[in-house]
Amino acid sequence: MTAALHPAEPALATDRARRGGRAGKRAGGSAAFEQPPFRQLKNPLVPTRLVSDDELESIHLASLRVLKEIGIDVLHDEARRIMKAHGADVREGSERVRFDSDMILELIAYCPPEFTLHARNPAHNLHFGGNNVILSMMASAPNCSDLDRGRRPGNQVDYRNFLRLAQMHNILQCTGGYPVEPIDIHPSVRHLECIRDLATLTDKVFHIYSLGKERNVDGIEIARIARGVSREQLMEEPSVFTIINTNSPLKLDVPMMEGIIQMASMGQAVIVTPFTLSGAMAPVTIAGALVQQNAEALSGIAFAQMVKKGAPVGYGGFTSNVDMKSGAPAFGTPEYMKAQLAGGQLARRYNIPYRTSNTCAANTVDAQAGYESVFSLWGAIQGGGNLMMHGAGWLEGGLRCSYEKTILDIDLLQMVAEFLTPLDLSEDALGFDAIQSVGPGGHFFGTQHTQERYKTAFYSPIVSDWRNFETWTEAGSPTALERTNKVWKERLAAYEEPYMDPAIREELNDFVEKRRAEGGAPTDF
Repeated sequence: MTAALHPAEPALATDRARRGGRAGKRAGGSAAFEQPPFRQLKNPLVPTRLVSDDELESIHLASLRVLKEIGIDVLHDEARRIMKAHGADVREGSERVRFDSDMILELIAYCPPEFTLHARNPAHNLHFGGNNVILSMMASAPNCSDLDRGRRPGNQVDYRNFLRLAQMHNILQCTGGYPVEPIDIHPSVRHLECIRDLATLTDKVFHIYSLGKERNVDGIEIARIARGVSREQLMEEPSVFTIINTNSPLKLDVPMMEGIIQMASMGQAVIVTPFTLSGAMAPVTIAGALVQQNAEALSGIAFAQMVKKGAPVGYGGFTSNVDMKSGAPAFGTPEYMKAQLAGGQLARRYNIPYRTSNTCAANTVDAQAGYESVFSLWGAIQGGGNLMMHGAGWLEGGLRCSYEKTILDIDLLQMVAEFLTPLDLSEDALGFDAIQSVGPGGHFFGTQHTQERYKTAFYSPIVSDWRNFETWTEAGSPTALERTNKVWKERLAAYEEPYMDPAIREELNDFVEKRRAEGGAPTDF
C-alpha cells in the first residue's frame, strides 16, 4: 500500500501538488484512467407518477392542515420573530408556530424553479432543477472502512482521500459534505480545515454544514476566496449549498434555522430535507409520513423566502421506514422508493428543485448493498431527482463510508448516466448499410461499421467481470469486492490536485489561520 493511503502518514500526492509540482499545471485535476467526460446530466425520461393528481392534492392539503392546526416548534428566537412579522401565528411564551395556508403558498411561489451552482472551476458549474441531475459523494459518516484495515472512526487522512476520489471521478459532479467526519480535528476548527480541503483538493461545488453561525459564515467566505470573486458577486451566484434537516417530528432547531438565515441572506442554496422514518419519527403509513415530510419541508422553504425572497432552495425527500422488529432504519426498500417517487411529484407541484439520496442498510459490500443501492438509484431517477446526495460510498445506513462501496457506486452511477444518454438515431447509426453488407446469416464483427465504433460502442464497467468461467478461474476467481479494493488504490495513487492561483491559496490560508487563532466556532469543550 502506498504512503498516501496509510492513516499514519501524509498523502504524498497532496504534498507534491501544494509545492507546485506537476499537478499545478493541470487545472482540471484530471485522472490518469479512462472514464466518461465530466458533463451535466439530464434526465430525458418522464418522471414516474406514483399517485394521481387528486391523491397528490390530498397529501398537499393534509400538509397545509398540519401547518395551520398543529404547527411547528421553532426553537430559534429570531426565526420566530421573522415568522411573526410575516403573518405566522406566534404566541408569547411558546415555541409553537402555525402557518396560514395562503401565506405558505405565497412565499414558496418566490422559489426559483432552477438555478446555477458556481464552482471555483467554471467548467464544473452545475444547473439545479428542471431535468438536470447532479450526483454527489457520500456525506456525514462517522466511520469509514476498507477491505484491508476494516472499520474505523473518521480521520483527516481518510477524509482527504475520499475528497480526492470525488475530484478524480467525473461522474461525481460535486462533493456532498464531509464523506467521513475527521474526529481527530477539534470541532472548533474542524470546519475550517475541512472546508479548506474541499476548496483545494477539489474544484467542484461543495456543501457546508449548518452547525452554528460561525461555520456558515466561514464556509461562505472560503467559497468566495476560492472563487476569487467579490461578496456582491457571490450573493448573485450561489456557490455552496447546505442541507437543513428538520428535527422530526415537527421541529426546527436552532442550528438549522441559523443556517437558513445565514445562507439565504447571502444568496446561497438551502435544501430543506426532513428525515422522516415511517414508524419512528413519522406515521407508520407512507402516506402519513409524506404528509409530515411535506409540512416540514414547506415550513423551512417558506422561512427561507421570508429571509430573502427568491433565495435558491431545494425540496429534500428522505422518507423511509424502520425495521419494526428492532427500530433500525431501513433503506433501499420498496417504501423508500415509493417515497422518492411521491416526493418528486410534490416538489414538481411547487416547482422547486428536488433532492434525493442513494442509500442502503447493508453492513458490508455485498449483494444486499448492491440491490438496495440500485433500488435507491432508480427511485431517485424515476422520481425526477435533481440532486442525489450520498451518491457514492454509503454503507451501514449512513454510519460508514466505504472505499470499496465508493467504487461500486461510481460504476452504478456511470451506468445510470449512460442509460440517460439519448440514443444516436442518425442515419449512419441506424446501420442500414452494415445490415445490407452482412445480409442473412452473417456476423458484424468485421464490418467497417463495427470497426469504427467497437472501442466506444458500449459502456465498459469498472467492477463487472465479463470473462467466461474458465478465463475468470485462471485469473484467480476475483470477486467484485476484491476488484473494487484494487481499483480505489490504483486510482487514488494517480490523484493530482487541481490548480489554484498562488495568490488565492495564500489568501485562503491566511483566512483559515486567522480564524483558527480566533478560536474558530464556539464549543462547550
